[in-house]
Amino acid sequence: MSYDSRIKSPDTELLFEAIMHLQNKDECYRFFEDLCTIKEIQTMAQRIRVAKLLANKVSYQIIMDETGASTTTIGRVNKSLIYGADGYHIVFDRMKQKESR
Repeated sequence: MSYDSRIKSPDTELLFEAIMHLQNKDECYRFFEDLCTIKEIQTMAQRIRVAKLLANKVSYQIIMDETGASTTTIGRVNKSLIYGADGYHIVFDRMKQKESR
């Protein structure tokens, strides 16, 4: 069963196929450093940290203090957590499963 994404295109297919071939964190660092600007990577990293804090019911104020994210960014991430494609939930659930092993 394939997810019918609104961002699906030949280019995103190639991107995600490439990501799925990375085998460890070192390879991820190398690939993303080549693919993205430092700012783009920092922005994505901040968003996933915000999502994790929101998923753990941390308040906006504490998230702003800990991450430097704006209320707009926090709100957008929260909207994705509630109404999005469940991508954050999939990743966080798998991370928890791995931790519990």
